[in-house]
Amino acid sequence: MIIVTGATGKLGRRTVDRLLERVPAGQVGVSVRDPRRARDLADRGVRVRQGSFDDPASLLHAFEGAERVLLVSLDRTGEECVNGHRAAIDAAVEAGVGRILYTSQMGAAHDSRFRACRDHARTEDLLRASGVPWTALRNGFYAAGALRFLEDARRTGDIALPADGPVAWTGHDDLAEATAAILAGERRFDGPTPPLTGPAALDFDAVAEVAARAAGRPFTRTVVPDDAFRDQALAHGAPAPIADLMLSIFAAARNGEFAPVDPALAELIGREPVTFRAQLEHAWAA
Repeated sequence: MIIVTGATGKLGRRTVDRLLERVPAGQVGVSVRDPRRARDLADRGVRVRQGSFDDPASLLHAFEGAERVLLVSLDRTGEECVNGHRAAIDAAVEAGVGRILYTSQMGAAHDSRFRACRDHARTEDLLRASGVPWTALRNGFYAAGALRFLEDARRTGDIALPADGPVAWTGHDDLAEATAAILAGERRFDGPTPPLTGPAALDFDAVAEVAARAAGRPFTRTVVPDDAFRDQALAHGAPAPIADLMLSIFAAARNGEFAPVDPALAELIGREPVTFRAQLEHAWAA
């Protein structure tokens, strides 16, 4: 059986949908915080069990009989994040899982400027020490992140953000399809995968050009000093840790941590990944 955690989230749900195109529903299970949100999956024959990274006993039950488990990383940072991942890995080991897959990120490293990438690196260390075969999916930076940064710019026509660097923005749908292919056994990776990225790396100067072509009107790019950006985030109600986390994305981009573009994702899904322009046009048309 293949178990997917976080199966009602953006990546987890898409992965389950793509997985069901490849294997019978009776071979798929999900671990979710609230089973009521996965009733439609149960109706399709998927095994639905309650499971939380904060409750190791629930995970042990959710992982019962699993050959492969996909651990979708928590939307947390620091010790709270790593401790949750540790609990999930320990539960998978205790349940006798044959392989653990984990949604890591390109740029995962202990010296990354981006806190989440340091958490991913620590989690990969836990997987390495688990004694169980494992795969870390080094996902490209989600294009949805860039779209969130463009929300104000869509209204003002000015992309006012800190200095950045090229980022290989990547779509959830493409990553879900690749993840499903690996879960279904179509490809196997031991340890970290190559970066699973979109077809091009763009900084926000290039994004401004893409936005202008997509919207049919000009966009400017204004570089905001880091301190001013942090102050603006705080003034808009962001907690200090979140403001610092957002700022660290730009620091990591300036350091080139999200710039590599790799063909691995295209090879996994059998086509070129969706471009950032196509994703932006789709989001702005909604």
